[in-house]
Amino acid sequence: MQARAMPASQTGEDRTGQNAASPPTRGETEQNAAAPRAAPLPKPATAENKRARRPAGSGTRTAGKKRRGRKKKKKQYALGCRLMLAGVEAGALLGAGVLALMVTLGYAAATLSGTSLLYHRLPFALTVCGIVGAGTLLLRLWWGLRVRLNGWHVLSPPLLALTLAAAAGFLAQQPLFVPPLAQFRLLVGGKAEMQGATLRHQIFAAYRRLDREEMGRMLTRSRLYRADIEAAASAFALDPDLLMGLAAAESSFYPRDSADGGQGLFQITSVPAGAQQAAQQSLGAGALDLADQRHNTFVAAATLKSYLAQMRGNVILGLLAYNIGPENGGLRDIMKRYGATDFITIQPYLQEKPRNYPVRVLCFALAFRVQRTAGSLLPYEEELNAIRVQHIGIPGL
Repeated sequence: MQARAMPASQTGEDRTGQNAASPPTRGETEQNAAAPRAAPLPKPATAENKRARRPAGSGTRTAGKKRRGRKKKKKQYALGCRLMLAGVEAGALLGAGVLALMVTLGYAAATLSGTSLLYHRLPFALTVCGIVGAGTLLLRLWWGLRVRLNGWHVLSPPLLALTLAAAAGFLAQQPLFVPPLAQFRLLVGGKAEMQGATLRHQIFAAYRRLDREEMGRMLTRSRLYRADIEAAASAFALDPDLLMGLAAAESSFYPRDSADGGQGLFQITSVPAGAQQAAQQSLGAGALDLADQRHNTFVAAATLKSYLAQMRGNVILGLLAYNIGPENGGLRDIMKRYGATDFITIQPYLQEKPRNYPVRVLCFALAFRVQRTAGSLLPYEEELNAIRVQHIGIPGL
């Protein structure tokens, strides 16, 4: 039989397999040892290998950077709310600035008042320029501070502005700032304010001359009628201390009928028709009895309210009209007859009693207010009592 011939490819494979299975010769071993070793193949890039190759601590720093990079978002306010906050801030700053301006100008006017150009007018003008410059600088400083405050919280600027305004208002009420504010009123008010200041000091001087013991007894008697007087003042929108002063001037809180026809606590003689109807309506009474001190009080309040309306709210002239009464056309016709326009110009035509009547009423009204506010009748001439009394203020003025 003839042997079947094998394919050449199969024969080569067998030979190759036999060569691979056979051990290497001595020469091949020495040759392999002398040859450089090949570098190991890199491992596949997996997530575990990446974490293993990452330097220690690098993940923490990266996370920290991410956390630091995330800024906390500010709360966004609506446009209307932001405008309202800006308005509150601007209004508070304006109020504080106006009060500071009034006090500063008052001090300047008191210090630099006079007629000399070099020593009075020019320094006052320079003071005004300095105030303008200081105000501009303060606004620039406020704007820089506002940016920082707004970075903390959007409510910080208006809250600080309100605090400044409240502090300015509180300081303006202190006795130390009463003289400069009064001087500022004179500076702006001109002739009318000068007349008012003269009348106020007449009233303060009358308060200083009061007999404190007699006034104390009058205060004690007045307690019996205070409730009715306060009710009437509330019904006709009047100052209760003003009504108390009116009763003190009319009857000294001894309700009685007088020889000139005056009746009761307020010595009522003639009542304007409109005042009588207003008193009846407020009391809810069909008929008025002036011997009833509650009725008497309401009629007096309605009468004073009527005269104040005639005199356009001028308390001095309203009290004078109350004293003169409606006879002969009342005070309004007298002023027309003589061409008088205010209390200063009508005084020369009045007799002594009606001329002093408004000052007397307001002096008693001031005493009642001082007693109610300070707890006692302050001696005007002692220590700082004059400033305190002026700061308390005259009822109606």
